[in-house]
Amino acid sequence: MSVSIVFHLLAALAYAVLGLALWRPIIGAKSVRATGAIGRSCLLGAIALHGIGLGAAVIVPAGLHLGWALALSTAMWLGMIVFWIENFLLRLDSLLLVLLPAAALVSLLAGVFPQGYLVPHANSDWLRVHLLIAMVAYGLITVAALHAMLMTVLDRHLHRPIESEGEQGVMGRAMSAMPPLLTLEQLLFRLIGIGFAILTLTVITGIIVSLRLGGNALPMDHKTVFTLLSWVTFGVLLLGRQIQGWRGRTALRWTLVGFAFLLLSYTGSRFVLEVILHRGNLG
Repeated sequence: MSVSIVFHLLAALAYAVLGLALWRPIIGAKSVRATGAIGRSCLLGAIALHGIGLGAAVIVPAGLHLGWALALSTAMWLGMIVFWIENFLLRLDSLLLVLLPAAALVSLLAGVFPQGYLVPHANSDWLRVHLLIAMVAYGLITVAALHAMLMTVLDRHLHRPIESEGEQGVMGRAMSAMPPLLTLEQLLFRLIGIGFAILTLTVITGIIVSLRLGGNALPMDHKTVFTLLSWVTFGVLLLGRQIQGWRGRTALRWTLVGFAFLLLSYTGSRFVLEVILHRGNLG
């Protein structure tokens, strides 16, 4: 068993244990416990395990090794780092109820599906910069999408008939522990704004890399098309927010559509090639 698989499985276990510790009080009809210094340190340890697993998988002697599960794992890892830093500025411990299970699942997938391919032209500095920027954008938008999913569930919960504290189920207590929708919405648009800026850099560096390596600024392959669709979707969302004051369910739908396009631009296509068609050596 490779080092990457071991550390990804250890990270999945760590995320799962932390998630269980957070969910147990809710299952026992209690409130969510605030994450103290020990909890934040444990979370940082899980993130470190995750990062070691990614480094061992992606950075290999022959160059850079990527696959659909590794790309998703990288995005989730970067997203967890963003959350860990953000949580110092705005206490959002309850968001871990969603993030920890998602991180555990993604780390497990990376351990179970470590297959991938060597990135062509990995010795190109421009390509490395492009990949780094793309993964950061991917991570931010992944967290924004999970954020939007949580807000969708919370919005539906708030529109249900009011239940007394004793009548609330597990999900009801979990939703009651969440921050106000307005706070979540402000954080969502902060994530989308930063993610869109970095996604714009991804498109620009992608054009430079394409020109330097292939002589074509915008090769109309599936990755380029879906990335541009995602970029346009988030651009329209931010413009609609600025001009028309878009918020609520409209903003959530646009966020999820933009994320779906970004997911299809790489992870979805690689999943089809590597898992369904077993053609992991194709770029």
